[in-house]
Amino acid sequence: MPEMRRVPVDPKRRPANPIPDVGMAARGTDEPALCDCPHLEAGDWDEAENDWSDIAFLKGTANAVMGVPVGYRALTVELRKKALDLGLTIPDDAMVLLGEGKFRRPLLLEVEAPASLRKGIFRPGGIAFTRHAPAPPGKIGNLLKETRAIAKERYRRSPDAEWIWYLTCRECSGAREFETLVALHYRQKK
Repeated sequence: MPEMRRVPVDPKRRPANPIPDVGMAARGTDEPALCDCPHLEAGDWDEAENDWSDIAFLKGTANAVMGVPVGYRALTVELRKKALDLGLTIPDDAMVLLGEGKFRRPLLLEVEAPASLRKGIFRPGGIAFTRHAPAPPGKIGNLLKETRAIAKERYRRSPDAEWIWYLTCRECSGAREFETLVALHYRQKK
């Protein structure tokens, strides 16, 4: 796993409700001094196939207005709290995947959950084809279209589900060129 890097954030531009992180407790403060968005090595994720046979997600739903998620940050905080309340472990740089929908969009938080736990846990199985690329506002559609075309050529069929992982927050998006991960999920054929 690559070493975790932090991006300095202008204190005047901090979010009103920052997402709590483990590092805040270690620093003994309520406010994060640095952005804790995940950093992925593009070479490990771009046009890569990922085994999802043993991955688990805690499920939630985000409201959306014509596909644009509303309250995404707050729901992410709620999912993290729910995971901790259930005694689940949240991996470092856990995936937070946003699904498709105009008015309601599924939101998944990667967790480590015992196989016996079923309620609220999604175990997709199969594989995910991923692309790691910049997706500035208005360009996510282009990235999805390109990714679908590459995946369709490779797998000879359309994906069973499409997921987006926004790797940056409002504060670091510009500096990190709106890094985004697209994950196209393919279930195992029976």
